[in-house]
Amino acid sequence: MRALLAAGGTGGHLFPAEALASVLERRGHEVELVTDRRATTLVATFPADEVHFIEAATLAGKSPVAMAKMAVANAAGLVRSLQAMRRFQPDVAVGFGGYPTLPPLTAARLLKVPAIVHEANAVIGRANKSLARHAHVATSFPTVEGLPAAQAATHVGIPVREAVLKAVAPYEPPAEHFNLLVFGGSQGARAFSDMVPPSIAILPKEMRARLQIVQQARPEDVERVRAAYRELGVAAEIAPFFKDLPKRIAGAHLVIARSGASTVAELSIIGRPGLLVPLPGALDQDQAHNAAALEALGGARRLDQKALTPEVLAKELNTLIGDPVRLALMAEHAKGLARPDAAERLADLAERIAAGDDA
Repeated sequence: MRALLAAGGTGGHLFPAEALASVLERRGHEVELVTDRRATTLVATFPADEVHFIEAATLAGKSPVAMAKMAVANAAGLVRSLQAMRRFQPDVAVGFGGYPTLPPLTAARLLKVPAIVHEANAVIGRANKSLARHAHVATSFPTVEGLPAAQAATHVGIPVREAVLKAVAPYEPPAEHFNLLVFGGSQGARAFSDMVPPSIAILPKEMRARLQIVQQARPEDVERVRAAYRELGVAAEIAPFFKDLPKRIAGAHLVIARSGASTVAELSIIGRPGLLVPLPGALDQDQAHNAAALEALGGARRLDQKALTPEVLAKELNTLIGDPVRLALMAEHAKGLARPDAAERLADLAERIAAGDDA
């Protein structure tokens, strides 16, 4: 089988695509990927025979000029997608969200290639919603808000990379040291650089002395975050990106993070408690829905950034660090969303759809 995968150029879109690609290649299928230039560094080890960088555009305004620019960019992306698909002749196309999936999945429809749209979040995204009318939908969550009731859908879970599955280990309650992990997705989160160090400063001195912090920060924020912890006498490792993030999650007693679909999946698969701060201002509020789903199971606390102050975060940290029994329970409850075989299930679905079985 030949499978064309399409994903926006961020980790949240690419990591599930990478997980599926690994399974398909193990099964002897051919894989090609369509993404955009943001993914240049992320696809260095992507298991695909070829990677196509095809640009697409979102609507950046309602003016005639903005609409014209979007139309021109997407038309060019569609032409390149049609060329790539005619060369590759895929049996199935699988989209993982983001506007860069619009040209290749539209090309699939025009060429009558059966398609699957994988919705990673607990609410369907705009790009996926526009594509879902002509594709089978695979979902990560048991229920997805905004999905038409009559839409054909299969719950497969969120495919995670092999590194995540290998990192799974029992939750070990904190003893002498308390490991706190802070990260904000593939692009980092300045809000955490601004918010977490002052909240740590509010904690009791004896609690600070136990902390070992690993925190992701944007390159321009690394030194000031590092200096803030140094001044507090807190052991901290600060970097813009951690290639071994699944291993870091497994070693954490508590995680502070955004609530993108991949983050929620990895917390659930590995089983670690989280303080989740959804990205504010998102049109579909997808991260808010994801955080709410994990919070409903008791595996996380959802904190809205608008109401989050150093004092509020310090109170949450003080409560949880001082309650190891609750942390252990949260770690166990977080596993309620886990589907370790999600990539295998999505590969099974791709094979069925390619074979003409849309049941």
